[in-house]
Amino acid sequence: MTNSAGLGRWGERQARLHLEARGYIIAATNYRCRAGEVDIVAIQGDETVFVEVKTRRGTPFGPAEESISPTRAQRLADVAQEFLQSRTPAGYHSTTPWRIDLICVNLDRRGRLQSVNHIRHAVEF
Repeated sequence: MTNSAGLGRWGERQARLHLEARGYIIAATNYRCRAGEVDIVAIQGDETVFVEVKTRRGTPFGPAEESISPTRAQRLADVAQEFLQSRTPAGYHSTTPWRIDLICVNLDRRGRLQSVNHIRHAVEF
């Protein structure tokens, strides 16, 4: 993991493993649409979960838990709405419960996994 793209992919894999170990079903990864992109779309029971993954090595830029700006939060909500609308038959309003979570994958300075923190309802609307 010498570059940030590789680090991000590795962190997303750790997040998927974390979710799957807890019974989530992965519906999509790196879902892109007109509104933007979300790292993971998962299903937990009857709820659709949109997951932003942040991977950090050390803390020079602050904790990953503090990394979702209001602009990013709104973009994630827009992506979630577009995802749900794209899967709802025309003329019907989606009543699927959904939420936006954050998974923070933290490594030490040597690149060893320290923790995977799953914050449910990280973005509230």
